[in-house]
Amino acid sequence: MFERYTERARRTIFFARYEASQYGSSVIASEHILLGLLREDRAITRQFIGPIQLGTEIRTEIESIIKRGKPFATSVEVPLSDESKKILNLAGEEADRLGHRHIGTEHILLAILRLPDSLAGKLLIARGAKADAIRLQIGTGYALAVARTELAKGALASLDDFLGILRAGDSQQVAAFFHDKGQFVDSSGKSWLGRTEIVKGAETLFAPFAKRNVSFLLERTTKGPSETFVASVLWEFAAASGDHSKSLLRMSIVLALDGEEWKIVLVQVTPVLWL
Repeated sequence: MFERYTERARRTIFFARYEASQYGSSVIASEHILLGLLREDRAITRQFIGPIQLGTEIRTEIESIIKRGKPFATSVEVPLSDESKKILNLAGEEADRLGHRHIGTEHILLAILRLPDSLAGKLLIARGAKADAIRLQIGTGYALAVARTELAKGALASLDDFLGILRAGDSQQVAAFFHDKGQFVDSSGKSWLGRTEIVKGAETLFAPFAKRNVSFLLERTTKGPSETFVASVLWEFAAASGDHSKSLLRMSIVLALDGEEWKIVLVQVTPVLWL
């Protein structure tokens, strides 16, 4: 039943069961799921509803409505109430509706709000929670995350092409990866500004990276501000004489989205090691 549930969603149900045992309840009711949600993921309720104090506000109100029984061990099996079963089913529906593979705490929150007559639903709605507004926020956030992932994939593909052609030794094709106002700064600090200038100096700039005694390692990639992407590549130059000496250069690469294409706006080469 819980195969699609995230770890946080599963812990929410675990805490709901714990809350039921502490209240001596014969079933896991909607209010126990809400308390479990507040225990596990206060951030999501704070984000979509506002600050809720677990130990005072919600719990105090629940205890003013329900009768507390004698607590029992958490090892005792406690079934879900009919309302709680509906909440779990609706959580799955919400995940499907938003096109999400997983079922998370956000879907449990939405599911509670779809049962406005449940105690948990009433408590949240009384605090201004609206399922439609929260669903829109969640959907927009997810869409942005997917878009960022797709952007990163595009940047990585362009970076991979750039490094492959750089190693192949086609200097003019390498220069074509640069933005019109792109910049290349070599290991001595000399700068070539603009694609035209980079094209003119392409053979000098790029030929050393195509030699047989050169290898590279992609150290890290980072999503930069706005639509930019930053990569760090470590280049090792082994001595051709076979005396085991070598030098290392770090190439920092900044790509930016230009229309539908990723273009290089800066390459800076920095000496790291000579042996």
